Amino acid sequence: MKTIRLISSIFILLVISCTPNSSFEYSLSTDSSEQPDDSFDPNASYNILFVGNSLTYYNNLPGLVKEEAATRGIIINTRMLASSNYAIVDHWAEGEVQTLISSGIYDFVVIQQGPSSQEFGFNMLVNSGADYANLCQANNTRLAYYMVWPALVYYHTFDNVIANYTAAAEANNAILCPVGRRWKEHFDQTNDFSYYDPDGFHPSLEGSRFAAEVIVQSLNLQ
Repeated sequence: MKTIRLISSIFILLVISCTPNSSFEYSLSTDSSEQPDDSFDPNASYNILFVGNSLTYYNNLPGLVKEEAATRGIIINTRMLASSNYAIVDHWAEGEVQTLISSGIYDFVVIQQGPSSQEFGFNMLVNSGADYANLCQANNTRLAYYMVWPALVYYHTFDNVIANYTAAAEANNAILCPVGRRWKEHFDQTNDFSYYDPDGFHPSLEGSRFAAEVIVQSLNLQ
């Protein structure tokens, strides 16, 4: 467990809209979230930073990861930097994430952006992901990719999403949390799409809880 230090900062929230044929197919929600450091438990075994967009802050995924870990007898701290429609390069441009990683607090940094099924999104996953990977390595922190999924209307791109997140994690020697792949396996086996919210893109609470289970398994917390 790393030493806990309080970090005071101001996180500027921006909203970037994308068209329906965007390579990221992001939500247009304006909700955003940042979890303060004063919620940290000094007795926790792990500290995890989540960096992403609405696919992270919907249903408070970090909180669900914390609950899932607790069912296994593991106490963790989580912090979330997530803004609607953000890619990992947007967080990097603002600079707050570099300050947090460089603090030396975090054992894992879990990153995600939109589905990234197209080449432009894949390049950002790899190239911007390399910046995260290098900084994580310098601070004895493990980088992890939280693989997401396409909107139902773009379901035909699912295999590209899986391939691009997998390749990006491999390219940057990062942990892969294959949530999207596990979702698709479930859909293919059951034809049950209840992991999706009624909007056809964001996760339902059931979908987020399943994502939390996959993340805890993938990080191999013990």
